[in-house]
Amino acid sequence: MFIAHIPSGYVFSSLLVERVRNLRASASAVISSGMLGAWAPDFDMAYFYLLDHRQTHHHRYFSHWPIVWLILLAASAVWLRLSRFSKVPILALVFCSGGMLHLVLDSLVGDIWWFAPFVDRPFAMFVVPATFEPWWLNFILHWSFGVELAICIWALLIYRRRRSAKDLG
Repeated sequence: MFIAHIPSGYVFSSLLVERVRNLRASASAVISSGMLGAWAPDFDMAYFYLLDHRQTHHHRYFSHWPIVWLILLAASAVWLRLSRFSKVPILALVFCSGGMLHLVLDSLVGDIWWFAPFVDRPFAMFVVPATFEPWWLNFILHWSFGVELAICIWALLIYRRRRSAKDLG
């Protein structure tokens, strides 16, 4: 995924706000948390470019390990269960759910080490053939980029609907 992680977090968290009442946090906080979580696994790009000098596929870093996000998700769920009045646990749960969404979307055409650190094997649903230079053209000209555009359009439609509902109310 190149462009759809943040919009996917917006779609996910906006739908959550619409469907779940009593979230204990404002809609804007929940949506921001979902968007940030959906982007968070790619924070490792700073390390990838600045320190690692692109030597290791950034999906091999622990920030892209599903076990890390599952542990954080479980810890957030326990925290939410134990905390009756704080809004922070729900924001943490939404953030971690956004992180898991990121990994699922990356699995469409990007290698994700689903069983890391125990199994050193990447998984992807589809392979993008390397036929163009520069490398990123392979992804933009692949059919999967249409999925990204659809997610972005979906996010835009939700945003416009929420905006017009706010203007009316």
